[in-house]
Amino acid sequence: MTAKILLVDDEAHILQVLSLKLRNAGFDIVTAVDGEEAYELACQSVPDLIITDFQMPYMTGLELCCALKQNEATAEVPIIMLTARGYALDADDLASCNIKQVLSKPFSPKQIVALVSQQLQGMTHDGGTKGHSEAA
Repeated sequence: MTAKILLVDDEAHILQVLSLKLRNAGFDIVTAVDGEEAYELACQSVPDLIITDFQMPYMTGLELCCALKQNEATAEVPIIMLTARGYALDADDLASCNIKQVLSKPFSPKQIVALVSQQLQGMTHDGGTKGHSEAA
């Protein structure tokens, strides 16, 4: 089964570049332009991983992560946080909101693909292992 990634950023070019790179790497991508939209999408169909920007309108990436952590259905979804220089997150924020990795902008799309693969490797979900479907 293909891993589903929710990609959240208010900058269209970042969504476009990351969506393309991750789709080319074999992932199913869903995008949102702010935290509120992302929260609704994640609750409707729980993703395997979320990549979110920190600074966004309506609901910051950190507020999104904390809201997801409080929802039983989305509490265990691993999150990669993207931040602009100067935005620091402390260890308590990371641990309490299930943020597995923080990446500063600018970043390499290749680096994102590698991080996503690393986070999803070996994860089990509903008794199975994550990865690409072997059935054709």
